[in-house]
Amino acid sequence: MSPTLVILLVASLVAASCALVGTFLVLRKMALLGDAISHAVLPGIAIAFLVTGDRAALPMLLGAGALGLITVLLVELFNRSRRLREDASIGVVFPALFSLGVILISRYAAQVDLDLDCVLYGEIAYTPWDTLTWGGTVLGPKALWVNGAVLLVDLLAVLLLYKEFKLSTFDPGIAAALGFSPVLLHYLLMSLVSVTVVGAFESVGAILVVAMLVVPPATAYLLTERLGRMLVLAVTLGVASAVGGYGFARWLDCSIAGAMASTAGLFFVAALLFSPGHGLLAHLVIMRRMSGRLSGELLLLHLQKGGEGLPISTLERRFGWPRRRLERVLARLRREDWIERHGEGVRLTASGAQALESSGRVELAHRLEPTAG
Repeated sequence: MSPTLVILLVASLVAASCALVGTFLVLRKMALLGDAISHAVLPGIAIAFLVTGDRAALPMLLGAGALGLITVLLVELFNRSRRLREDASIGVVFPALFSLGVILISRYAAQVDLDLDCVLYGEIAYTPWDTLTWGGTVLGPKALWVNGAVLLVDLLAVLLLYKEFKLSTFDPGIAAALGFSPVLLHYLLMSLVSVTVVGAFESVGAILVVAMLVVPPATAYLLTERLGRMLVLAVTLGVASAVGGYGFARWLDCSIAGAMASTAGLFFVAALLFSPGHGLLAHLVIMRRMSGRLSGELLLLHLQKGGEGLPISTLERRFGWPRRRLERVLARLRREDWIERHGEGVRLTASGAQALESSGRVELAHRLEPTAG
């Protein structure tokens, strides 16, 4: 298997597993939990070394996984105390645990190379040569086995508990009323997040893990309002970011993980701008159309009160609009046959009066008129 194919497969496996659990994190407004776990596992790595005296990856990953679960439990404990919000709980827990790890290493393992750069900020380019050996037989790159197993676990959990995760995410009260345990489902989901993050960051680096955990689901959130489609879109965007990012890295001769994360960011920016439902451009078009419709209705109301019509110069003076805006609104109303030329001005047509009646604007205008006395 070529190194390029191994790198693409590992990155795709990480992107898919992170997107599956990251979708629920984004929906639950807990997107920064992955970043917290990736930093808070440092004391677990230090304790694993102090207990075993071995720098092998497996003890360190087990220690990191245990601290990942402890991080989740502490964040949830502080949040349920109702003294801190979710974001504040995360902000308190992971700096404290990260600092504890720094103290343990500086005090008890200052002269030992724990290879933290590899464990915490692993380089995906090295994965083809970090192989798994069993009984003297080389089984292939270790990252493929680890992240493949993580993806399988995440996929099975989402497929088997899709309805439960969906209910507990959007309405925990209904989930509890139907007999599901929102607390148990929450801890199960957080355990999946912890396993996913710890299983991936040795291979691809903490920065890429956090990016894949948040950015593709956030991008999918802008493109659909259905959970099933959001999960599929998040996985697709994550894999596309991995493949496209590797191409950019080869082209620019730069960091592979950085290029993949940047590609995911470009997909997010594109969705933010061009999403049909939530994009900025779509929002501007909607606001422009709404403004044009309200301007037209306001002008029709004014003409309805004007009786036989009003000169355009009078309309321009009364509304204070620029001449081009007034002409644009008048042109649209003439195309709808709601106004017609009358001497030097315009007046309301029968169809225009009917349009006002059907919209209810005439009745509203009469209600807002001041009464005498």
